Amino acid sequence: MNIPNLLTLARIAFIPLLVVIFYLPYGWSLPLAATLFALASITDWLDGYLARRWDQTTPFGAFLDPVADKLMVAVALALLIERYESLWLTLPALVIIGREIVISALREWMAEMGKRGLVAVSWIGKVKTTLQMVALLLLLGFLPGSPVAQLGVVTLYAAAALTLWSMAQYLRAAWPHLSRSM
Repeated sequence: MNIPNLLTLARIAFIPLLVVIFYLPYGWSLPLAATLFALASITDWLDGYLARRWDQTTPFGAFLDPVADKLMVAVALALLIERYESLWLTLPALVIIGREIVISALREWMAEMGKRGLVAVSWIGKVKTTLQMVALLLLLGFLPGSPVAQLGVVTLYAAAALTLWSMAQYLRAAWPHLSRSM
C-alpha cells in the first residue's frame, strides 16, 4: 500500500459520503457535495501523478484507479438523473455511462489479445474527462434551472459529444481485431 493507492481508495470511500451529503436537506449540502466531488477529481489526477513521479505504480493501482473513476462518475450521474428527472440530462448521462462500459470491455478484450496499447487513453479522452468533471461539479453544486446548472448541462453535452467521438476512435482502432474471423 502506498500513497497513490490510498488516494484511489479515498476516492472510493468518498462515494457513500457524496450520496449522503447530496441528500441532506440543508442549504450547504449541495456546495459541500460539489466540493467533495472536486476533491475526488483532484485525487484522480494526483494519484496517477504521484505513482509515476515516485515510481510507485502497482497492478492494484492500475486496476483500481479506473474503477474508482467510473464509480464516482456513475454515482454522480445517477444522483443528477434523479434530481433533474429530465430526458435532457438523462440522455447525455446514459451516453457517458454506456460509453464507459463499452470502452472498459473493449480495453479488457484488447488486453487479452495483447493489443491494449491500441485503446490507450487519448488526448480526446482527457479533454472529455475534464469537461465531464467540470459539468458534474457545476450540476452537483447548484440547483436545476440556475444559470450555473444550465452551464453544467451544456458542458455535460459537450462531454457526451467527446465521449461518442473518443469511443468511435477506440472502436476504429480495434476494428481490425474485432472483425477478424476466428
